[in-house]
Amino acid sequence: MLFMRDKVLSLLGLAARGKNLVSGEFASEKAVKEGRASLVIVAQDASDNTKKLFTNCCKFYNTPIYIYSDKESLGRAIGREMRASVAVTDHGIAAGIIKNLEES
Repeated sequence: MLFMRDKVLSLLGLAARGKNLVSGEFASEKAVKEGRASLVIVAQDASDNTKKLFTNCCKFYNTPIYIYSDKESLGRAIGREMRASVAVTDHGIAAGIIKNLEES
């Protein structure tokens, strides 16, 4: 389980370095609504309102969403402060992350 978590967070870091990821609630929501998001990850310790907002938004726009990790780990993985949500904009990286999330 710990290895899988590291793999997912590593792939998020890779996406961030390649400019294939947006972070923060506003930017993530915007990416989903513009159809640029291939995957959304919301932190487990995000507020219930944030989880509900992204769950509804992603369902409407048919974007995969996962509740995963915590705000501090998500932020650290992408080289930022705490982040409640991130959206991956590259299909290949998103597919790799989803594969790892499904295995864990």
